[in-house]
Amino acid sequence: MKRTWLLGFGFFSISLTWALYNAFVPLFLDNYLKSAAMIGFMMTIDNYFAIVLQPWIGHRSDKTTTRFGRRMPYLLIGMPLGAVFASLIPWHTGLLTLVLFMVLMNLSMSIFRAPTVALMPDITPEQERTKANGVINFMGGIGSVLAFGVGSKLYGLGSYVPFLFAGVVMLGCLIVLKMNVREPVTRAASQVGQAVTPAPLKPIRIKEQLDKTTLLILGAIFFWFVSYQGVEALFTLYGTKRLGMSDGAASFSLTFFSLAFLVFALPSGWLGAKFGKKAIISIGVTGLFLTFGTLVFIESVLWLRVLLIIGGIFWACININSYPWIVATGREESIGTRTGIYYFVSSLAAITSPPLLGWLIDAFGYPALFVSASVGMLLALLCLLAVDSERKAVSST
Repeated sequence: MKRTWLLGFGFFSISLTWALYNAFVPLFLDNYLKSAAMIGFMMTIDNYFAIVLQPWIGHRSDKTTTRFGRRMPYLLIGMPLGAVFASLIPWHTGLLTLVLFMVLMNLSMSIFRAPTVALMPDITPEQERTKANGVINFMGGIGSVLAFGVGSKLYGLGSYVPFLFAGVVMLGCLIVLKMNVREPVTRAASQVGQAVTPAPLKPIRIKEQLDKTTLLILGAIFFWFVSYQGVEALFTLYGTKRLGMSDGAASFSLTFFSLAFLVFALPSGWLGAKFGKKAIISIGVTGLFLTFGTLVFIESVLWLRVLLIIGGIFWACININSYPWIVATGREESIGTRTGIYYFVSSLAAITSPPLLGWLIDAFGYPALFVSASVGMLLALLCLLAVDSERKAVSST
């Protein structure tokens, strides 16, 4: 558990950086682009790289053997680069340099994101992974709360301040991880607490991982991330254009969603371990379907924030349990590969969602944001209902 809490610092820095990026970069783009669809498209540029890099790097890390471990070398390269380019974003001099810094930052983040996530199941037995995922997402939730709460205040001091803050935090978290997390070279090593000489690994083929159960789960993941990513990327514009909120108030409102996610991260992992990951995810998807549908009719800032709190609880039910479920349907040696597939699908959703929802906003007005998000959750629920049962991980023998 100590290693799990320390590993949470990696998720803390990732969540902090992404939350700041999604909250404030659309405001930078709004200075140059007036179409919500075009802004949504620009917010997906990074994912065109991530959709290729993350599956490849996750798969590659399964086969990496160094004295630092399988995953750590990718953190040592990607995190410093990510910190530098994140800090440079607010120093853009025009649309070209803004897009350049965005792309470079997100390329850097793609280098270490999948290996960081794969570290959790590397050091955690299968039956404890939902609880461990609750712990590390709790740390990630703290990062999001700081981004939307403290970040909105720092933005008032200067647009560069929150991004500089994110860069410093990322470097600090890398130091903590390097000093305290000693990843095992093999699963056997993790169970006895010591490093061993790695045995030859059975080849992992991505195609072999895509059975019917996995494909249905990935379909659900795609649809709920279409909903979530679209709302997160376009919410500050929704708040300012639809509800007349200030930039800071709109970004601060997302704090309520993130805070609820933070509070419910640990209970959600416990519930997933006790009642099954599929059951708890289904409750979360149903709840967000109803929450997003209700937000269509809300014009009060107070009720908006109340519903965001409720939505954050349901999102914890989904997000805490989904990754351990995907990992549990494959062999232990395929953790990095399946992590890459997971992020391939979520990145594909991130590519699809903001421009699609932005186009619907342009066509039908800002209420279309939550109508579309609600429909996405309904489609995710249909995929979940088609999954017969919650299958245990395949033996690694």
